[in-house]
Amino acid sequence: MKTVFLGLLILLAVGASGLEAGQAPGGQPPAGEALTVEKAVEMALANYPAIRAAQAQVSAAGAGIELARTAYLPRTDLLWQANRATRNNVFGLLLPQSVVPPISGPVLGASSLSDTVWGTASGALFSWEPFDFGLRRAGVRVAETARDQASAELAVTRLDVAAGAADAFLTLLAAQERVRAARANVDRTKVFADSVGVLVNNQLRPGAEESRARAELAAAQTGLIQAEQVEQIARAALTQAMGIVGASVQVAPGPLLRLPEQAPAAPQFALHPLVRLQTLAVDLARAREQVLARSFFPRFNFQSAIFGRGTGAKTDGRTLGGLNGLAPDTPNWAAGITVTFPIFDYASLRARKKVETFREQAESARYDQLLQNLTAQAQKARALVDGARRITGNTPLQLEAALTTERQARARYEAGLATVVEVAEAQRLLAQAEVEDALARLGVWRALLAAAVAGGDLEPFLKQARAVP
Repeated sequence: MKTVFLGLLILLAVGASGLEAGQAPGGQPPAGEALTVEKAVEMALANYPAIRAAQAQVSAAGAGIELARTAYLPRTDLLWQANRATRNNVFGLLLPQSVVPPISGPVLGASSLSDTVWGTASGALFSWEPFDFGLRRAGVRVAETARDQASAELAVTRLDVAAGAADAFLTLLAAQERVRAARANVDRTKVFADSVGVLVNNQLRPGAEESRARAELAAAQTGLIQAEQVEQIARAALTQAMGIVGASVQVAPGPLLRLPEQAPAAPQFALHPLVRLQTLAVDLARAREQVLARSFFPRFNFQSAIFGRGTGAKTDGRTLGGLNGLAPDTPNWAAGITVTFPIFDYASLRARKKVETFREQAESARYDQLLQNLTAQAQKARALVDGARRITGNTPLQLEAALTTERQARARYEAGLATVVEVAEAQRLLAQAEVEDALARLGVWRALLAAAVAGGDLEPFLKQARAVP
């Protein structure tokens, strides 16, 4: 007991030290640590349930390959049967069916429903197909292609999850910038409203101007509340995209509030997960077609059996009482080759091959359509990048002009040359310019993310996001 108690104390001490070192349990981010976009993507790939589901599908498809390969193995069936039955028999033929039990022995002159005997049978049947003209290999190829397709679906899921997490990260940054601009606008509006109140109290301005200034302050505060609400929603969306709903997360902008230096590289669609997935869809249709092409061949089975029979009935009509027949006392063995050829399956196999041929054509057409869609998506992303960069060249001018306008409007108001309406309009213009300037840079990053998604690889985007701020 002392040993067990000491072991529990050691485990508790190790667990406590792990938590103190900043290792959050259950995949949660460490408390107080701000997440970068790369860390957010990593946590999404580690925690999002859809990825675990896709990984399980890959494992299931891998097990399907093992199942297909079992077709190469021989088969052995064991049998034991004991029964109590009558022994009446008739001469004649009975077509194969699953209702009437078979009976062996000569036809007797008399029949009885009350005269019963014991009967037993036991044996083992070994079956093996030495060659199959490539049918089993074609089946394994179908399973392997299905496994590769599941792996490609996993890659597509990982791309979607990573892109969703990165987009949610950028959305939260944009919401925070809106909150920052709204808070700055509230501060400016409050300072101005207080100064107007001083002028009104000194009877230097009419009371209506103070009312208008307070109304502008209330509107700015409402805008701040709305911006904070959007920020909270964006934060919840980020935790959902990361697979840690309910966790408290803080984000670190890093270089995402500055302009990236590099332009997106030309995408390589051959490496895109969606292209890989669609290529495997075509391959799977071809593999199934190959299975059908190998199905119209004779099936050769080597079979050997050893078995024994026991019965309480004699061929002369006598029956043995007691436990006679409960032991299989008459042994036999047999060996041979069975050849089956389902000749009338040709019509159905030909029709099924046509189905797979048309499926292959459909998947090939989808492949061509996918390439066109990805090409158009890449062109749109490049246009977004170019447009966003041009906007970032204009927003600093807009922000500087808005700052100048706001200062001049306040100076004119203090000199008695402007009204409260002019100052309020200048402050709203400045708040809008601050938001648009910050969102313009985030817009470039969002366009780069779209370009990376179109190329099927987020690494170029994350590489630029790793830059030291």
